[in-house]
Amino acid sequence: MPQAVTHILFPILLVSLFRDFYLRNKEKKNFPLHYVLFAGLGGVLPDIDIIFSIILNLAGIQDWNIHKTFTHSLFLPIIFVLIYFLLKPVHKKAKICNLTKHKLELSKIFLVLAVGISIHIFLDSIFGERAFFFYPILINDYGINLISYLSKDLQNLFFPTLDGILLVIWLVYLELKHKISDFI
Repeated sequence: MPQAVTHILFPILLVSLFRDFYLRNKEKKNFPLHYVLFAGLGGVLPDIDIIFSIILNLAGIQDWNIHKTFTHSLFLPIIFVLIYFLLKPVHKKAKICNLTKHKLELSKIFLVLAVGISIHIFLDSIFGERAFFFYPILINDYGINLISYLSKDLQNLFFPTLDGILLVIWLVYLELKHKISDFI
């Protein structure tokens, strides 16, 4: 299954590409780079269930594993999209958690979080052994598990290599598009 770095960088890269190459200059002002960060956080958010499993096990509930259940179903991004639509009518200049300082809208934060969560679920279903898209309604698991077609030696190297490749792509992209060396 993909590691945390992949789950963070993949949504960051996709949302950055969307922002920089799809949106017009006027629209980019309404979509600050902070949203890209939230997409990355959304990419790792479904794995919060690992922390809940550890806490439940420490509380004495033996062999309690909720990983890859509710937070890895399609219902979580759907909930975040619904929250987006509920918050969308809130006035853009409403002072919520000092978000207006960076021209952020709470509704859009939930939308990019939903994108990151969806990408996480997508990556797990391609590279992981199983994905319960409709948990808790259906317990059918789906997935391609492309990694199983590699030899055991390559399976152990694949995810760390993928993390490294994504990190290099991200750094090169930042340099080419945003000239980060100017800030060093």
